[in-house]
Amino acid sequence: MKKNKTYYRIFMYMVLLTFSFLMISCAVRKSPPIKEPLSLEDQSVRNGQIHFMAHCHKCHPAGEAGLGPAINSNPAPKFAKRFQVRHGLGVMPSFKDDEISDEELSDIMAYLKALRRN
Repeated sequence: MKKNKTYYRIFMYMVLLTFSFLMISCAVRKSPPIKEPLSLEDQSVRNGQIHFMAHCHKCHPAGEAGLGPAINSNPAPKFAKRFQVRHGLGVMPSFKDDEISDEELSDIMAYLKALRRN
């Protein structure tokens, strides 16, 4: 009988831990508003904006939260973001080389870095 109570207690802790993790990870946080116009002096940032608008803007409008989470305030390193773009995650689709080339992806990363700095 005592063994069943122990298993039940462990099960309840696991359920509580899982529920807590899901609640924290699913929270959508809007990033702070962009303060000033983005400087598009760098050619890669300009190209990145064009490719971002073509592929990413409908889910991440101006890098803010939309259908997808805000990516302006995403502190993930560039390689993690590139991996997510290439392989997808959750409801985010994957974008293969024939959809977004490596050069275009590098430009998008430069644009996101400029947005984050802004």
